[in-house]
Amino acid sequence: MRGKSFTGVVCVLPALLAALLTGCTQPAAGGQDEAPAATASVSPSAPRASGFGAVFLGVDECSSFGKASFTEVPCASERAAARVVARHDGTTTDGPPCPATTDFVLHISEQSRISDEDGDGAVPQGYACMRNLQPPHPGDPGGGGGPRTIVGDCVYGSGSGQVRETACDGTGGRRPQYKVVKAVDARSRCPLSTALYVQLGGPQPVGCARPL
Repeated sequence: MRGKSFTGVVCVLPALLAALLTGCTQPAAGGQDEAPAATASVSPSAPRASGFGAVFLGVDECSSFGKASFTEVPCASERAAARVVARHDGTTTDGPPCPATTDFVLHISEQSRISDEDGDGAVPQGYACMRNLQPPHPGDPGGGGGPRTIVGDCVYGSGSGQVRETACDGTGGRRPQYKVVKAVDARSRCPLSTALYVQLGGPQPVGCARPL
């Protein structure tokens, strides 16, 4: 029996997060920049570990890195570079957010049964929340990346009332200007030392940031 081979389109979403500035600055809507699309596929020749290949990039499965593609591989493989920590169907707009320390997100396009080699598998549209197997971890607090801004992250003003995340240790190419020290459900619950309110999302959507 021939192995399964799926092809899906994925893209890595870098962290680009908007904030609402205090004082006379007006709130500014944020956005995200999308990296060029890449191709993801199941490798039929690789030996199967537990769960490998049952669901394309399912939870606890691993992928390799490539210049233009991400391939599902056994986590014990020397090619394994990142692990799926959460997997959802649909889009990030409609689906649950990734875990706080996710390093990057892979968006997977829908793949129909008729294009599958043996006709018994299909890949639905979805996204995989990925965590690198080895450092660096941009999704960690202060890491300067990841799809979410969390407590411990640092940001800098990017103009027009917006801020972007950068590494707190200054290695991100831009000097950090503020640090998110607390997440709350309303601005009124931020400490008095708060100089910036950052949109975080989730049940505590307001990040209280102090100047550095």
